[in-house]
Parts: sequence; structure tokens; C-alpha cells
Amino acid sequence: MKRLVLARLLQAGLVVLVVGILCFVLVRALPGDPAMRIAAGRYGPDANITEAAEQVRRELGLDQPLVVQLGASLGQLARLDLGHSVVTGLPITKELRIQLGATLWLSGSALVLSLLLGPPIGLLAGLKRGGWVDNASLGGAIVLRSLPPFVLGLLLILIFAMLLGLFPPAGYGTWRDLALPALTLALGLAAVSSRVARDAVAAVVRTPYLAFARLKGLPEPVVVRRHVVRNAAIPVVSYLALQAIYLIEGVVVVETLFGIPGIGHALVHAVIARDVPMVQGTALAMGLLFVVIAAAVDLTCHWLDPRPKRI
Repeated sequence: MKRLVLARLLQAGLVVLVVGILCFVLVRALPGDPAMRIAAGRYGPDANITEAAEQVRRELGLDQPLVVQLGASLGQLARLDLGHSVVTGLPITKELRIQLGATLWLSGSALVLSLLLGPPIGLLAGLKRGGWVDNASLGGAIVLRSLPPFVLGLLLILIFAMLLGLFPPAGYGTWRDLALPALTLALGLAAVSSRVARDAVAAVVRTPYLAFARLKGLPEPVVVRRHVVRNAAIPVVSYLALQAIYLIEGVVVVETLFGIPGIGHALVHAVIARDVPMVQGTALAMGLLFVVIAAAVDLTCHWLDPRPKRI
């Protein structure tokens, strides 16, 4: 357990370093003058952009060599100082506290909803391999996983918001606003988790200990609950760490599509405005969120299967 926690802490440190360097390099590599874009975002299009850009360049040290700018940026991260937004002037940590709450609500709701949809369907498909549930779930998983999140989101908006009028097409504040974006992410996650659960259940069904449990005369619900579900849950939970990549990646698209004021939405606007501290802060929060999810998955797998294993 200690080695697991230390490994995840080391991973978090590497995430901070890599995200800091990549954000700095990629934002500087974008075409155009970053000082001009920052000045336009800060003072508006009616200001004297040329004069304002020179002021921004001196204020933010953009006239310094890139190596000096990178060193100053990494030094701030080493001091756990995310700095201030170059557009709004507000502390990054203050803005992230607000945005992170919206992102956690969305990603958490999507993850819970996907677990309510995917593994139960996979359990039924694995117990009746080759049946209509198995074939239908395979076809549905292929269709849902092949659709990008923004296409799936637009389809849900068209059906449930425009045609049926059950949910608002965008917004944030109530559970009805959260329904469509959470379902957009959940369907893609459930498509994969259902197939992972199906294969895991099918493998458990073929094991000798399950046949022995049935020979003892245990009722089928008891066999499924005690032997199938727990053993099949290990690969399903393990795959959640990989699904976190899809979840965090989809948050950027879904928040922008549905107008949710979360980290993904803020990241898109920060890239457009060349707000480097904001880009670093949002990307860092998303990277650390992935590390936290991976650590939670590791701890859950350890609880399900406490036998010693190498990390």
C-alpha cells in the first residue's frame, strides 16, 4: 500500500513538471503575437492594441529570452504558485476552485451513470453469451464508441431538447441542465465498460470454482452475487483508469458544447486568449484529476483482491 501511494505521488510530481513545460512550449508555438492576443482579451478591441501589447510584453516579461521565461514559469510551479490570469487578473487558484466544482459534478455524474448502465448490461451479456442481449450490446457499444463526444452530444440535444423538450440544450445550475452532458459522457464510457464486464463475466463462468459452487447446490443468484460479480469486478474497475482518459478528454468538448463553466470550458478560452498561467492551471488540474482517479482505482482493486502484487 505504501509503495502504491508513493508511486502515485511521484506520478503527480511528474505531471506537474511535464504539464508546465508542455503548456509553455505549445502556447508559445501558436501563430501570432501572444502579447497582441492578451491585450485584445484584456482591454477589448477598441483599445490601442499596439501600445497595450507593448505594455503587456513588458509587464509579463515576454520580451525576455524563452529560457528565462520558462525558468520563471517552472519556478512558480515549484513554489506551488499558479499565478494570476493575464486577462482577468484574478488568482488562478480562485478561478479553479469555482471551475473544478462544475467539472467534478459533471465527471462524477457521468462516471456513476456509466457504472449503472455498462456493467449490468455486460453481466447479462456474459451470462448469456451469444444471446440477443450480447449481440445487441455489442452493436450498441460499437456505435456509441465510434461517435465523437460532440456528435453524440448534438444528437442528444436534437432528440431530448429540440424534439421532445425534456431537457434544456445548455446551461448549468440544476440537475436537468446536467442530464444531457452527463449522459453524453456516460454513454461512451458505458459502451466500453459493458464489453469489459461481458468478457470478464464470460471468463469467470468458465472457471472450475464456479462449476463447483453450482455443484454444491447454491442458488443461481447467490452464485452470481458471491462468485461472478466480485471476480468480474476486478478488470472492470481496473479499466476505469483508462476510461478516465476518455472522461477528462471529453470534459473539454462537452463543457464547451453545453456551456458548463468548468475546467474544460476555461481551458479552451485560455488557449484562445493566450492566457498561459490559466492554461497551465487548468491542464494541471485535469492531469492531477487523472492521477487521483488512477489512485482510487488502485485502492479499489487492492480492496477487491488484497493478494500481494508488484506495482
